[in-house]
Amino acid sequence: MNRMKDKVVIVTGAAQGIGATYARALATEGARIVVADVLDGTPLVAELESMGAEAMAVTTDVADETSATIMAGAAMERFGQIDVLVNNAAIYASLKMKAFEDIDLGEWDKVMAVNVRGPFICARAVVPYMKARGYGRIINISSGTPFKGTPNLLHYVTSKGAVLALSRAMARELGDFGIAVNTLAPGLVLSEGVVANAEMRERLTAPVIASRAIKRDQTPDDLIGPLLFLASDDSAFMTGETVVVDGGSVMH
Repeated sequence: MNRMKDKVVIVTGAAQGIGATYARALATEGARIVVADVLDGTPLVAELESMGAEAMAVTTDVADETSATIMAGAAMERFGQIDVLVNNAAIYASLKMKAFEDIDLGEWDKVMAVNVRGPFICARAVVPYMKARGYGRIINISSGTPFKGTPNLLHYVTSKGAVLALSRAMARELGDFGIAVNTLAPGLVLSEGVVANAEMRERLTAPVIASRAIKRDQTPDDLIGPLLFLASDDSAFMTGETVVVDGGSVMH
């Protein structure tokens, strides 16, 4: 129950959904949590504090360099260190499925800004503090979709494929500084956003479950164990790797 004791963890996009699940799980293991989100993270902070955890909320636009710098600075001012960054914030459940030639360029750019530039900017904001201590864990959240070539979400699939490449190259650059960089790739998860997107559920749920070796819906709780493994010293000698958690739809 204390794998993350006294570790300081920033979780982007943590105010709700899967990010909030990550934050609760990390807090349960003793971590001090920074809830970084464009949405109001104070309700989750209050919940975590009621559990006995230390937590703070920082309004953060992951695609904005200044905002990411403020996020890292606020974490350092409150806790004095940054041990783990979970790059969870992304645009997905709000997207409408469509043929790639019908994707608006503005929407393409927005997805890339949050899903690709976001992890890059946030990592760049925290890495100097990690380097100074010779320790860090960066967990980038990708998806099973790049391995499948899931159709009708080309901008999302492309962005999550870029996250895989980003993680591998970043791991090579940061290994000498005691910083591990790994990727967690969930399948179709019944997050709050996915449940609210009726079209996505109707078009994807049945074929995704049929493709799995374990034939059931995936819930946010299915990701807790793998996340804690990557965030803790259980994975100390592991970097540049991708852990796919999707019931065996992708066997990577």
